[in-house]
Amino acid sequence: MILSDVDLKRYLDTGRLQISPLNEESIRENGLDLRFGREFAMMKNGVEQPFDIRGANDVGQYFEVSSEVSDFVIPPHSRCLAHTLETVKLPKDLMGFCELRSSYARLGFSIPPTIIDAGFEGQLTIELIGSAFPVKVYPHDRFLHLVFGELTCPTVKPYTGKYQSQTGVQLPIFKK
Repeated sequence: MILSDVDLKRYLDTGRLQISPLNEESIRENGLDLRFGREFAMMKNGVEQPFDIRGANDVGQYFEVSSEVSDFVIPPHSRCLAHTLETVKLPKDLMGFCELRSSYARLGFSIPPTIIDAGFEGQLTIELIGSAFPVKVYPHDRFLHLVFGELTCPTVKPYTGKYQSQTGVQLPIFKK
């Protein structure tokens, strides 16, 4: 079952779903909008050293991180990581589907399929794939739409993975 605005308000009012800071305008008909945070990480082009998912890597050599920005230009056809201003905390019986707000999709942006697992807590790191032309974006603007699905029963294995409690842009983590 996908949650409506009434369901979302009930989850929020009872504290079962936590979004902080919560902007009441972000509660939509069948989901919740989240805003850009102040950190972005561009994936670098032209790095010749392969990223070895089983090896020791300096993941920072593959990204250019910009923190505490007042605006950010996403170049054409580039890939970058952005994070949400909001921290989300999902209960064991709720998961989320992440989608771009349609205005960003109409500019040519896209994101890969992104799921928030039941039990996740933290800010979200989202990959954005750039448009055909440069686009300037701003922290605190709504860009992401979350649709929540209620599980048929609470999971016995809620999310406890390596990205739990992340803040800001979290670069990829691979275990050796």
